[in-house]
Amino acid sequence: MADLLITQVRSTIGSRWKQRESLKTLGLRKIRQSVVREDNAQTRGLLQVVRHLVTVEDVK
Repeated sequence: MADLLITQVRSTIGSRWKQRESLKTLGLRKIRQSVVREDNAQTRGLLQVVRHLVTVEDVK
């Protein structure tokens, strides 16, 4: 299964509680911080909530 490189590009200031919790669950705390996560339904659901705060790239 492929992995995803997730990078936070916008701040959580002014965002809703659920969006902040989703970023925390993904392991993102700071702008321009990146993490690699497995591409599965749980990760895709978290990304759907914060799609305007992050960028996502495929990692082979």
